[in-house]
Amino acid sequence: MKVTVIGGGSWGTALGKILSGKGIKTYLLVRRETVYLAINREKENPFYLPGIKLPENLRATLDPEEAFKNSKVVIWAIPSYALIKTFNELSRYFQGIKYHISGIKGIDLEEKKAPFWLLKERLTKEVQIFVLGGPSFAREVARELPTAVVLAGEREEETKKMQELLATSYFRVYRSDDPVGVELAGAFKNIIAIASGISDGLNLGLNARAALITRGLIEIIRLGTKMGGNIHTFYGLAGMGDLVLTCTGNLSRNYQVGYRLGRGEKLEDILSDLRQVAEGVKTAKVVKSLAKDFNLEMPICEEVYKVLYEKEKPEISLKRLLSRSLKKEFEV
Repeated sequence: MKVTVIGGGSWGTALGKILSGKGIKTYLLVRRETVYLAINREKENPFYLPGIKLPENLRATLDPEEAFKNSKVVIWAIPSYALIKTFNELSRYFQGIKYHISGIKGIDLEEKKAPFWLLKERLTKEVQIFVLGGPSFAREVARELPTAVVLAGEREEETKKMQELLATSYFRVYRSDDPVGVELAGAFKNIIAIASGISDGLNLGLNARAALITRGLIEIIRLGTKMGGNIHTFYGLAGMGDLVLTCTGNLSRNYQVGYRLGRGEKLEDILSDLRQVAEGVKTAKVVKSLAKDFNLEMPICEEVYKVLYEKEKPEISLKRLLSRSLKKEFEV
């Protein structure tokens, strides 16, 4: 058994550690030679998971042919904006590989589609595509701390196979038949995490953060169900679970972006400091467009967009949110 993970960031490395720790031959396809050398020589990824010892049988490679040769499963662990370009560059190498798992939590800006659909449109009908979601900071997974996630696929028996492939004593994997909902939940929650960070950066307190998380979930459900997700998915690990984690955990890049915005820093400076992508920044732009397409009211997402792209002061956005007309809790 051989698995290829595309991406040598924190999430790709953590997933590679899980699989190789189970004795599965695992290759990380990376772009940077420094990452390649560090993983193979030092058995550590000091750029994304410093201090985490990696299994001896986990290998990194710069060569796509080496990465995909005889592989049975491909795991995508790259930023959403890079998916189409990376797919086009690598597609000739993974022809015939039946199982593809998306670990991407974002939406393509140009096509306004989640990775599941982008892969489904480009791969043959015989290929099975799965979506991995849920509350799972890569560093905690790499430290083998207890984590529960959800894997979604369209065929129950095939999903069971991948569930068993990924599951360990510390990485509990549940099954779902709603890949669309799992993926949309994982993408949309990043915008609410930015809002939560802004709230904490402004020292608005725990009451405000709880309100943002709860009302943010309503917005996620509002758009996610319109796009084909099952409402139950948004109350599960991929929805509420991941939302709570990213809105309250300091390891969340999206939360950190919001927190620093709330403290008065400029977005350009914040993004230049990050080693990895904060998916919510780009997703906010997509969601604004999608909300218009579906004629939906999404006030929190709208205000996050204004702070990110119209340089609105967070205090002004907060005032607008609080001054909206009164209504029933579950009124659209």
